[in-house]
Amino acid sequence: MKTVKVYGPGCKRCAATEDMVKDAAARLGIAVEVEKVSDPRAIAMAGVMSTPGISIDGKLVHAGGLPDQTKLEGWLSA
Repeated sequence: MKTVKVYGPGCKRCAATEDMVKDAAARLGIAVEVEKVSDPRAIAMAGVMSTPGISIDGKLVHAGGLPDQTKLEGWLSA
């Protein structure tokens, strides 16, 4: 199971990113545990300078704007 963290203050883009992660994982048949991180200090500590951000198994893979669907699927498959 992959651990995915979605970093953001709770805006619509952050919620959309969380939904994109869940949908992509379901399509790929990958089990994921998605955690939403909205604490500003935790976001900064993770190195996210622009939200939404995504980390997969502790590695920051995206920050700022909605992720590209193809890239998201690649990150989840890796």
